[in-house]
Amino acid sequence: MVGRSTQTVASNQSWVPIKVLCPIHSAAFAEWVGDYGPPSAGPPVRYHKVMPQFPPGQTLLIDADDTLWENNVYFERAIAAFIGYLNHHEYSPAEVRRALNEVERETIITHGYGLPSFTHSLLLCFERLSPSAFSEESRRQVESFARAIADQEIELLPGVAETLAELSARHRLILMTKGNHAEQADKLTRSGLASYFSAIEIVAEKDPATYREVIQRYGSAPDATCVRSYWMIGNSPKSDINPALAAGLNAVHLLHKDTWVLEHATLDAAPEGQLLIELDAFAKLGAIF
Repeated sequence: MVGRSTQTVASNQSWVPIKVLCPIHSAAFAEWVGDYGPPSAGPPVRYHKVMPQFPPGQTLLIDADDTLWENNVYFERAIAAFIGYLNHHEYSPAEVRRALNEVERETIITHGYGLPSFTHSLLLCFERLSPSAFSEESRRQVESFARAIADQEIELLPGVAETLAELSARHRLILMTKGNHAEQADKLTRSGLASYFSAIEIVAEKDPATYREVIQRYGSAPDATCVRSYWMIGNSPKSDINPALAAGLNAVHLLHKDTWVLEHATLDAAPEGQLLIELDAFAKLGAIF
């Protein structure tokens, strides 16, 4: 966070503590209003100012997994069950998890994201680490850990439905998620949130080129005008925030304690003229948009 200013953004009605992680200069800003120590920071930073609510007509690209609904926590439970079943006597649970992370990185390249890819990673990791032969019974047991994820009901994060209803009345919302197309579409249907979005984008990967393609498809380009009204909102620094900033968008990082370890990354600084905001709850979007 070195070299970045930190402000508190407020609505007209109440203070909403957030961080704006880029230098901003405007005569509309009020003076410092107090301390705020966000979950991801150390001691409170005394550079808080006030930003007015962004005007209607913004285009908000919004992530799905661990932004709108819980997702990775179910994978973590499956991984814990997998490690317990493997019960390796040579490797510690932490070492098994590191091995699985490496296998997942390999599998993503060939199989993409989603449950089939995750299942393949568990099976391959078991084959590599198991001291005994990989029996058919073991295969079925390992596969069952992944299948349990598919059986989970959609659990919306707090305030999501109400906030989407509010935002969709003022702005254009586009769902921007990556992964297995059928899986992501099914989760959206079961969530009951589809009606709030004017468009759905399920992509293979989130990189700067993909973000540029999406915003061009919906009538704009990443120029000086666009970056004032196009935003990417999500929990992943690696997929939601950094590539969106690189593509010329503004971004809102929504903190989630269970973000997938392969999506961890240091947040990039917002380029000049762009905004990077960090919030600890989806519902707080309603106060600034």
